[in-house]
Amino acid sequence: MASLIARSPLAGQAPLVLGRLRLAEGRPGPITSLARLKDRPLDALLEAAGLSFPAPNSMVSTETHRLVWTGRDQAFLFGPPLEGLGAACAATDQSDGWASLLLEGPGAEEALMRLVPLDLRLTAFPQGRTARAPLNHMQAILMRTGPEAFTVLVFRSMAQSAWHEIGTAMRSLAARAAIG
Repeated sequence: MASLIARSPLAGQAPLVLGRLRLAEGRPGPITSLARLKDRPLDALLEAAGLSFPAPNSMVSTETHRLVWTGRDQAFLFGPPLEGLGAACAATDQSDGWASLLLEGPGAEEALMRLVPLDLRLTAFPQGRTARAPLNHMQAILMRTGPEAFTVLVFRSMAQSAWHEIGTAMRSLAARAAIG
């Protein structure tokens, strides 16, 4: 009988450091998709956990959970599932379906803006802002997690492609910095 081994989407991929930018695989832990349903007590459940349903393009965090807006009446819950979640909304485990990439350092937004049709400068896309947007040909969820830090989620099957695309943008920026 075959022995299956669980692996992360970018298993064995060492962090990529170019100039002052660093790209690494994230480890988001459990991810649960939440979809609001009429007449279900989702808001009360979230409030009991110190959370609230995020406004569009934003996220709400506690020490143990992060709730990220992903679409109309939809959000991803990062962290352990909350007790009673199934009775409060449509909840599905998404943990193995997504890859998480962390891009950090001065110029992180410049690298991503080569791939994403959004203004990601800190003044337009502040810390705590999120967006669903294409990353070249892939659908992605972008989260600004710090002044010079982003978490990018892509479908697991696109992890290597996203890594390559972001790495190429980083190389381009590093080459430009080297010549001038």
